[in-house]
Amino acid sequence: MSRKHPVIAVTGSSGAGTSTVKEAFSHMFRREGIRAAVIEGDSFHRYDRVEMKRRTAEAEQQGCRNFSHFGPEANLFADLEALFRSYGEQGTGKRRLYLHNDEEARPYAHLGLGAGQFTPWEDIPPGTDLLFYEGLHGCVVDEASGVNVARHVDLRIGVVPVINLEWIQKIHRDTSQRGYSEKAVMDTILRRMHDYVHYLLPQFKQTDINFQRVPVVDTSDPIIARDIPTADESLVVIRFRKPDRFGIDYPYLLQMLHGSWMSRRNTIVVPGGKTGLAMELILTPILRHILNERYEAENTPAPA
Repeated sequence: MSRKHPVIAVTGSSGAGTSTVKEAFSHMFRREGIRAAVIEGDSFHRYDRVEMKRRTAEAEQQGCRNFSHFGPEANLFADLEALFRSYGEQGTGKRRLYLHNDEEARPYAHLGLGAGQFTPWEDIPPGTDLLFYEGLHGCVVDEASGVNVARHVDLRIGVVPVINLEWIQKIHRDTSQRGYSEKAVMDTILRRMHDYVHYLLPQFKQTDINFQRVPVVDTSDPIIARDIPTADESLVVIRFRKPDRFGIDYPYLLQMLHGSWMSRRNTIVVPGGKTGLAMELILTPILRHILNERYEAENTPAPA
């Protein structure tokens, strides 16, 4: 961890809704004048789209049904830890982009790159205030290789909807936006289950704050669900691992978030429609605290 060059990681499974938290942070960064080095978790996959399909088919031919984007074989865990360590120590490191679609790939056509490929590695520009990661493995620990990404992160945030809702969101996203069949998406979910249990879930015992969306409508069979439960059809359970670390003001949150309540001494439940507001009320003071520590460590005044 680093006071001078803080690292924030938002971690969640595919289809969990980490992009919602990323959007909330984008608003806060803009409002607070924070220059963030943004890292997308997909950029630390080991293989591009074509090679990943080939490797998956090859693994299946060899009887391995667990090869997935969730596990160490398909990711650059050591490189991700090296980036977090380098940024924490020096405020720099190597990053690249994964081009998800033709629109993202268009600016890189002159390099001969297309959808499903990676841009070249580049140095993070100097002068950023913090590193912000959003993806699958921001707090991953792989004991077999000795990789421990979580130990380099100053603020760890988990996005963990109940699993049926997570599946519904993934099925709808991948069939409507990415052109996959329902069967193909379910095959992916099942193939990832071993790595989901061993590499995704253990991260959430290390996160400082978890946002867990819980639908209040029937999601008992996610495969046949025809729509994603709306925010108004959900509650969000927000759990703080150590509330005193960031001075969480529960009475203030309960007053500002109408319809919320405490379910445990470190857990607040808010209506789903107030998720964005809850994130900004909770995370803005934490961001300011982290940045103030940075300015103190550098012995420079905080911006007005």
